[in-house]
Amino acid sequence: MLLFNYVGDILTLSLVNTFKHAVFVCVAIISLLFIASSSASAIEFSTKAKQAYLIDARTGTVLFAKNENDLIPPASLAKIMTMEVVFDALKRGEITLEDQYNVSEHAWRTGGAPSRTSTMFASLGSDIRVEDLIRGAIVQSGNDSCIILAEGMEGSEEKFAQRMTERARAIGLSKSIFANPTGLPHPDAKVTMKELVHLAQHIFNTYPEFYKYYAETEFTWNGIRQLNRAPLLNAGIGVDGLKTGFTEASGYGIVSSIEQNGQRLFLAMSGMKDQKQRISETKKILEWGLRNFQPKLIFEDGETVGQAPVYGGLGGAVDLVTKGDVDILLGVGNTERLKARIAYNWPIPAPVQEGDEVAEIRIWVGETLSRTAPLYAAASVEPGPLHRQAWDAFKEMLLFWL
Repeated sequence: MLLFNYVGDILTLSLVNTFKHAVFVCVAIISLLFIASSSASAIEFSTKAKQAYLIDARTGTVLFAKNENDLIPPASLAKIMTMEVVFDALKRGEITLEDQYNVSEHAWRTGGAPSRTSTMFASLGSDIRVEDLIRGAIVQSGNDSCIILAEGMEGSEEKFAQRMTERARAIGLSKSIFANPTGLPHPDAKVTMKELVHLAQHIFNTYPEFYKYYAETEFTWNGIRQLNRAPLLNAGIGVDGLKTGFTEASGYGIVSSIEQNGQRLFLAMSGMKDQKQRISETKKILEWGLRNFQPKLIFEDGETVGQAPVYGGLGGAVDLVTKGDVDILLGVGNTERLKARIAYNWPIPAPVQEGDEVAEIRIWVGETLSRTAPLYAAASVEPGPLHRQAWDAFKEMLLFWL
């Protein structure tokens, strides 16, 4: 991994051998200065939530993070992953909104009226359309609707849960584990706030035709009208989803999204003591995130950010460039130096084609990794002559044994 540390007007470059712990350091002067930049982390803000993660959707800037990688029971927040599996199946044509699934006795007893948990009140033995089950799961947080979908698609909750975790890995959730489609207590089920934000943003970006269900304020089934449990939907401030949850182990949690004046934020929080605190803390952090940050351009589209050596390549290195502007949201009126690093898996083998994504830029604000963006090869690098490849092989071996 190659790391560039920007401190004032000095660029510190560290080449870290990922096989062992060999480190090489060199220093160079650059024209780009990150001096006295505003800092997200410098803004005084606190939340009563035990875990929280807030990002700006456009830039991916992390606006606030608190224990965001803690693994905690998901409660009903697991239903967001249930819906991702359903939406994916709909998009691929595996199922349709008009398909109907039967209400089994297990679904009825475990998640229906007899369960005394959140339910859409599905009638035992009835057949229900997929679209209605989606509304029952999202708007009413119905445990029965989630179990009915799971059994209809995979035959059992257990098989569906396996599919949930497999889909989670496929879309970049590396830590979260799902043990059932409802989020009802299970010792194996764990999620992080950071990954739930990633999941929410993925659903928003990938399934715009289905994301609309999260903004529905009410749904009536079996003659019973229920309001959406997501707070602030009717507050007129731009909240349009997504889900709340509660367990004794994790407290009150929420995954929320808001849009104002073209800016969208995604939030996940957990560990609050009651519903009232959940509402007040959600509103506080969302409004803070919308009011206290401004964009700052870091790199322009096509700008050369640095170089990376190419193993066995003709010429030995390739310039790294951006595609699109790289900007970040920074706190208004606060000062702290930024730290930027280029990271990639070392070594990068030849050949490399122009436009290949070969690295990423990572930007820290204080101690928080606030922004990442991919970097691309500015030119093609063909394999070099045998003596060049032999020399690079020798250097790699030397690094390995250091």
